[in-house]
Amino acid sequence: MNYVIGIDLGTSAVKALLVGQDGAVAAEASREYPLYHERSGWSEQEPEDWVRATIEVLKELGEKTAASGGSIDGISFSGQMHGLVLLDGSRKPLRRAILWNDTRTTAQCREIERKLGDSLLRLTRNPALEGFTLPKLLWVREHEPELYDKAESFLLPKDYVRYRLTGAVQMDLSDAAGTLMLDVAARAWSREVLAAFGIPDSFCPPLVESVAETGTLSDAAARETGLPASTRVFAGGADNACGAIGAGILKPGLTLCSIGTSGVVLTHEPDASADYAGKVHFFNHGKPGAFYAMGVTLAAGYSLSWFRNTFAAGEPYERLLAGVGDIAPGAGGLLYTPYLVGERTPHADAAIRASFVGMDGAHTITHFARAVLEGITFSLNESVDVFRQAGKSVTKVVSIGGGAKNPDWLQMQADVFDAEVVRLESEQGPGLGAAMLAATGAGWYGSLEACADAFVKHAATYVPDAARARRYAELFGVYRDVYAATKPLNEALQPFRI
Repeated sequence: MNYVIGIDLGTSAVKALLVGQDGAVAAEASREYPLYHERSGWSEQEPEDWVRATIEVLKELGEKTAASGGSIDGISFSGQMHGLVLLDGSRKPLRRAILWNDTRTTAQCREIERKLGDSLLRLTRNPALEGFTLPKLLWVREHEPELYDKAESFLLPKDYVRYRLTGAVQMDLSDAAGTLMLDVAARAWSREVLAAFGIPDSFCPPLVESVAETGTLSDAAARETGLPASTRVFAGGADNACGAIGAGILKPGLTLCSIGTSGVVLTHEPDASADYAGKVHFFNHGKPGAFYAMGVTLAAGYSLSWFRNTFAAGEPYERLLAGVGDIAPGAGGLLYTPYLVGERTPHADAAIRASFVGMDGAHTITHFARAVLEGITFSLNESVDVFRQAGKSVTKVVSIGGGAKNPDWLQMQADVFDAEVVRLESEQGPGLGAAMLAATGAGWYGSLEACADAFVKHAATYVPDAARARRYAELFGVYRDVYAATKPLNEALQPFRI
């Protein structure tokens, strides 16, 4: 059988899927790598760790393919967004990559706002937030000038890995849209933005569509992976774009809820005409010519893993969450706001931090676990609310990631969103979207939509309960008040943080 490989370069690990022409996952492989938090708000990784891990998973899947007598028609990528990989003239990294969840760049964001003014949203369609790439670049220029002076170009994480596999340098539009240097509607690097900060055009890599073929494996990569040097490599896309592709969010009418380390609510946009005034992100899609609007919760799944590791270390998630369905909405008057590392939507605030509000001596660890799930879902619902206020219809939500693994959480999403929530028959997330880009690029299907018809199947549907939905609508109002109430307290506490 012929196969494609979808590589998902995540924040904690790389995961690769071997997918056949029937859309079934034949095998998968993953490797973890370190994450460095040397100061509060900092988050970095070594680009070489990504390369090593990716080569290892490709070798593993290549061996399995060879053993079955199959062949690999293409490789493509999904990648964590925004991370700055700063390169010298030999295209070697000058420092660790600064990641999407790094929040050291508040001052640089204010500088961007001052210099660009109204042009910022007009051109980039997004506000200046700490996670984006341009603020990171300006931070390096200010704090590490000796390194910046050596820099001649930059790449995003998956694009650096692809460069190391092929020797060719490109960046797809869906990932470039998260740099704050792209004219999103024009689908080109913004000369106005680059000129405002003295960045030469040559600093930015050539742009391609996500389905574009970007080369074949270099001789060195072929030797290390054991794959033929003729193996075709396709550009791939940003993890959220690939997650949307893998969930079939390729036309209006469907909304995606993806809960990983961060959480995303995403809706398809057929053109660039929608205007959310910067309240949610607006990016180029992995589907050629399309766009998507997206709200982000920075610490979605991370909130749950932090809670378990801090208060129930070693406890399996299944046991930790076993009783949450027996507790009524509102967790007995306990609210959680998931601001562990700041927040993105609708509060672009790097200083805000998480809270439990309403703690009572009668609360058990199960009440706290439910409150964490509800707080994550309330935060995601803020993005749903923005879409609805802009006139979007949100009636069916495809849920993927950690939030789709627990039936009680899926029902909670249906009740909080007041919409049908659908789980996928085989949920593989952004890695499947990357595989679909490779399959479409390799000519298996004439379009991503046709590929989705074959690859993406809906399973269980969760329908909102009217009484619980009304109850959650009331609680949602209280939840929204917590941000304003705790903001000045968190600002006062900021000098005391580690």
